[in-house]
Amino acid sequence: DKEWEERQKTRQQEMKAVSEALAVLSGDDAHDLFTRTFNPALLQTGSSDQDSRRQQASQMLGKVAQRLHSPRLATLAYQMKLDAFTRVKKAIDDMIAQLLKEKEDEIKHKDFCTGEFNANQLHTEKKEREEQDITAKIEDLDMNIEELGKAIEGLKKEIAEMQVQLKRAGEDREKENQEFQTVVADQRETQKLLKAALQVLSDFYSKQGSAASLAQQKKRQEPAGPAPPAGFETYKKSSASGGVMGLLQQIINDAKAMEAETLRAEEDAQKAYEDFVKDTNASITAKTKDIVNKSEIKARAEGDLVEAKESKEGIVLELEQLSNYNAQLHSSCDFVLKNFDLRQTARDEEVEALRQAKAILSGANFEEFLQAVEAGGGAGQLASSSLRGAE
Repeated sequence: DKEWEERQKTRQQEMKAVSEALAVLSGDDAHDLFTRTFNPALLQTGSSDQDSRRQQASQMLGKVAQRLHSPRLATLAYQMKLDAFTRVKKAIDDMIAQLLKEKEDEIKHKDFCTGEFNANQLHTEKKEREEQDITAKIEDLDMNIEELGKAIEGLKKEIAEMQVQLKRAGEDREKENQEFQTVVADQRETQKLLKAALQVLSDFYSKQGSAASLAQQKKRQEPAGPAPPAGFETYKKSSASGGVMGLLQQIINDAKAMEAETLRAEEDAQKAYEDFVKDTNASITAKTKDIVNKSEIKARAEGDLVEAKESKEGIVLELEQLSNYNAQLHSSCDFVLKNFDLRQTARDEEVEALRQAKAILSGANFEEFLQAVEAGGGAGQLASSSLRGAE
């Protein structure tokens, strides 16, 4: 975290400053000056035993500091040459406590980094799956909306075409009815004329028939006046008159039949038109209802699409935040995770060296410690028995 990073940065700066200060204080002139200034009693009394152990512990700690590149150990090794036993042992104990605290903090930080990396990865994978799902949903909604839009437009065109057909059918029906009215009127007028002509002939022949009957009665009587000339006969009805009247009557009957046929045709045409109008209006109503239903579905899909796009924007933002946090974790954790084992081992060796130094100050065998240090390991086992008494 940020606090840990600041602490690490401060510690590194502190170690760099200590190293530079140590370089200044490690010179021969500085050593002689400090010895005269701060330890005159040591020069006067010549406490050889304590001085020897202090020098031995300082030498051992200095070698470990050089091998581990530890400014803190180097500083403490130098202080051993100057400070009294009590202060040196307390400084050792304080540094051991500090190192153990740093070790504990670094373990916690490593566990934090590992946990956060795992959580970040799991959350990122989850959001990536959600992004894929919401992207697929958006694509489906886009396709459905497009299909619904095309279907609605198709239905509107069909309705418009049916309305045009209705208008045309109405116009055609009107023309047909006008023609019907004309034909029927003509047929009825024809019948009227034919009936009039038939009536005239009928009346004429009826009168002629009465006149012929009267003439026969007079013939049986003596004719008055001179006798009719030779070859003159009494008037009789023409034999062709019946055929003419029959023809007129046939024409009248045909005209009535044509009128009846025309009426039936008109009725059939009107019924077909009414059925067409009824069926077409029913189809228009059904298609209009279908348009309303599809429009509602399309509106809901468009609302879902808006929500899906907003959800995707939120997911993309979360993924961006997860990515940024991952980058922060790498900045804070990569060094610790990469060098954890090395740093833990080095810190353990620092702690062990401090314990060995304290053991030497308490009377442990310096030569054995020095051999272990120069060998680069095994000092912990050698110091374990001495530490029981030293602590």
